[in-house]
Amino acid sequence: MTSISQNKELVRRFNDEFISGQQIAAFHELVSPDFINHAAPPGRQGFDDTIYFFKEILWPALTDMKVEILEQVGEGDRVVTRKLLHAIHQQEFMGVPPAHKPVALRVIDIWRVVDGKMAEHWGMLDFNDLR
Repeated sequence: MTSISQNKELVRRFNDEFISGQQIAAFHELVSPDFINHAAPPGRQGFDDTIYFFKEILWPALTDMKVEILEQVGEGDRVVTRKLLHAIHQQEFMGVPPAHKPVALRVIDIWRVVDGKMAEHWGMLDFNDLR
């Protein structure tokens, strides 16, 4: 069993090493192989689907991505993070044409941590920040 501070550190590392650093090995280290991403469309919610989304959709569309964690709260096996994704909008993303300029997307993530691994995710991304 992990503590709330350990769970928060796990989520911080995920944001720094995987999202900002694009280290695929970090995803494998920090995320459960049975991972479920409830924020993804049905049929695309698994471990490999999530790696695909970052490599083939998110990172090419939003380049030079850096995560700024604004707030993090933990309780039990959950960690909630309010953050900004700073990037350059270079390609169409979720139907929004590229602006070729810096953007800061507001995100709220909820993670469930089981046995020191991120097991489930729920999230909200503010697409208004792309317009």
